[in-house]
Amino acid sequence: MKNTSLLSLEKLTVKIDSNTILSEISFQLNKNEVLGIVGESGSGKSITALSILNLLNNSSFQSEGSIVFEGIELSNLSKKKIQTIRGKDISIIFQEPMSSLNPSMKCGHQILEIVTNHNKSNKESDIRKVLDLIEKVQLKNPKVVYEKYPHQLSGGQQQRIMIAIAIACNPKILIADEPTTSLDGLVKNEIISLIKSLQLEYKMSVIFISHDLNLVSKFVDNLIILKNGFIIEKGCASKIFKSPKESYTYDLIHSTPPKKNRPYRLLTKKIREIKFIKKEERKLFHSKIYSQPPILRVEQLHFSYGLNKIINNISFDVFSGEVLGIVGESGSGKSTIAKCILGLVKLKKGVVYFENENIKHIENSVFRKNVQLIFQDPYSSLNSEICIGDSIVEPMIVHRIFKTKKEIKLKALSLLKQVGLKEKDFNKYPNQFSGGQRQRIVIARALALNPRIIVCDESVSALDVSIQAEILNLLNDLKEKFGFTYVFISHDMSVIKYFTDRVIVIKKGKIIELNETDSLFNFPKNKYTKELLKASDF
Repeated sequence: MKNTSLLSLEKLTVKIDSNTILSEISFQLNKNEVLGIVGESGSGKSITALSILNLLNNSSFQSEGSIVFEGIELSNLSKKKIQTIRGKDISIIFQEPMSSLNPSMKCGHQILEIVTNHNKSNKESDIRKVLDLIEKVQLKNPKVVYEKYPHQLSGGQQQRIMIAIAIACNPKILIADEPTTSLDGLVKNEIISLIKSLQLEYKMSVIFISHDLNLVSKFVDNLIILKNGFIIEKGCASKIFKSPKESYTYDLIHSTPPKKNRPYRLLTKKIREIKFIKKEERKLFHSKIYSQPPILRVEQLHFSYGLNKIINNISFDVFSGEVLGIVGESGSGKSTIAKCILGLVKLKKGVVYFENENIKHIENSVFRKNVQLIFQDPYSSLNSEICIGDSIVEPMIVHRIFKTKKEIKLKALSLLKQVGLKEKDFNKYPNQFSGGQRQRIVIARALALNPRIIVCDESVSALDVSIQAEILNLLNDLKEKFGFTYVFISHDMSVIKYFTDRVIVIKKGKIIELNETDSLFNFPKNKYTKELLKASDF
């Protein structure tokens, strides 16, 4: 029977120097099909996408195998020939729009560039097409958006510009490489709905790469599971989600926090049996921590950037031993609240109290020891030029925690073991670790000063579900061992449901709801809270 597939990969193998990244990858993509590719970081998802587009042009990459698009072998094409296909017939939406868009070009001009490169028409009609595309991706006031630079748009709006660029030439195949990773639940759903509607309208085939299994389950027809560069399972998505054949696939599906019951720890390679917290246990724990005075108080907080009011009259308490969740869409003020708590910005109005004392009156070094931060992106928060052991040691030296270098080194080695790393990792550099390992390093550094409160700012949002489960389990282990208090900022409602004791919902710099987590999820009072929960299928 004649092969009718639109795209066919046969035994694609990719190596970087002597390391095999992809090993004999074979699959087909048919017309109007949505194919999902899922796997942990480093499994080869993005390398597969870049190989299809012939973007692995670095001399350190070596490729073997076949990539055939409509009967044309792509791997043999010249640079000039592949450029006539790339963007026109096969296009891609990259994971991070801000690093993919040109910051010095207006958004309209960036869409216009792809239109003029592949179409022979006059400038006036091309500009009209660009305005139509901006409207097509559901951005209001196309003429205004056309003249804006990427930094003047929100993350969701930037991603819509990327989609407009990707569909500008009516491609036959659209590759979406983690297109919603850094977006909150509401915007994430909007982007997925947009891609769905465009796929149906343009009759495109889509390769959807993601580690968000909840999104994948809603969107794809067929599914490929990648592990260490190998396809370990593929087939009908609904069948794989219902009854996976491989234990790795099972773990990926079940690593996501459950939506009904609350387990003590999430399923991981090490934890195979799930036990659930009883309501009576949780109630007893809450009665204990909330009978004490708060460890942190935020009163009538206001903060503005220029004329833009970011935080508007926010007040709340944080109690010793609790996990207080903060949720809200991008730009709602979540991270600004964290900066205010940490004293990283100068308050316009309002007071933050730590143990009943205004933080303005507390010696800076004393406050820094007690309140630490785990950043969202561990790679950018680690110094790439110093070994990770020195990154952990540095705050202990600055704050004079120990008297001798030997004591400091022993403490750092102990911290590495506590977060699941090895003593021999001390002398390695950040680029020698995976994303999950780097997150563990940042946690170890935060623990170095024996803090009372740790602020986690989207600290698991960019991780694969299996790695996310490991980090959340680690944070819970540390909380039980050391009695930490967490302020946990996230846009993932399933993580918030599992991990927190109370939740604050922020919208446009205001608290619109604050409640015990189960009460908020089961009986939300505010319309916006209901929308957030609905977007996450609660």
